[in-house]
Amino acid sequence: MRVPFTLDHPARAQPKERAANNLSDAQAVLLASSPVATDDCVGIIRLEHVTKAYEEAGKQRIVLNDVSLSFGCGEFVVLLGKSGSGKSTLLNLIGGIDTPTAGDVWIDGQPITRMNDTERTLFRRRNIGFVFQAFNLIPTLTVRENVMLPLELAGRPAAHVRRRAEELLEQVGLSHRIDAFPDRLSGGEQQRVAIARALINDPLVVLADEPTGNLDYETGKQVLELLDTLTRRAGKNLVMVTHSEEVVGVADRVFRLRDGKLLEDHLPLAHSLTSTA
Repeated sequence: MRVPFTLDHPARAQPKERAANNLSDAQAVLLASSPVATDDCVGIIRLEHVTKAYEEAGKQRIVLNDVSLSFGCGEFVVLLGKSGSGKSTLLNLIGGIDTPTAGDVWIDGQPITRMNDTERTLFRRRNIGFVFQAFNLIPTLTVRENVMLPLELAGRPAAHVRRRAEELLEQVGLSHRIDAFPDRLSGGEQQRVAIARALINDPLVVLADEPTGNLDYETGKQVLELLDTLTRRAGKNLVMVTHSEEVVGVADRVFRLRDGKLLEDHLPLAHSLTSTA
């Protein structure tokens, strides 16, 4: 039986519209005056001639080959490709976890590939949130403590950090599990904690690497809807790596990695794929 994979909220607004709807007047003025902003708000994430190669058994393996692209404000971008195609590598380059063999990566007008390790770490801490397939929660910390950790590392006031964590945990529906430890949570609950942690520093960009990969279909659908809603509400960029084509119908743009090249699928806005149940 074929079951459509769709979210229960109305169709997503176009990126410019979403960003404008979620900015204060002062933020809108700053955005309009930004050197990387255009009428279409293009360039929050920008890759210029990015190549990534590895040495394997004395031979060079090119994972990404001269990739150039630009993402606009508030876009939900899906990266598709088979295992080993370079999806996670590309995500790590955008997040400043890895550096390219050649080319530049820009986030909000900042060339992160030209930063040193310390500068890149501080930039990542302030501007990028991560959601991983394996959740990556610290088992000895409670739900609240896991969510608070990024702001604590940034040296923010304790009262503010605690309040912000509790607000986010309420938004993800886990205020009743705030003092629980990760091993007492279901997979879906752990991923909700990870989403709250990714958003606590109010990042420009959220990067999600197979966020539903360890979840069953229904739980994965709920987590995807939550991630989409929370990032869309705040006008943030969401870049998601997956091998699941079921998420295509809720993305603004879809790219496929093939033989080191990034190819864009030009799909109708209301496009929705189906999966076999």
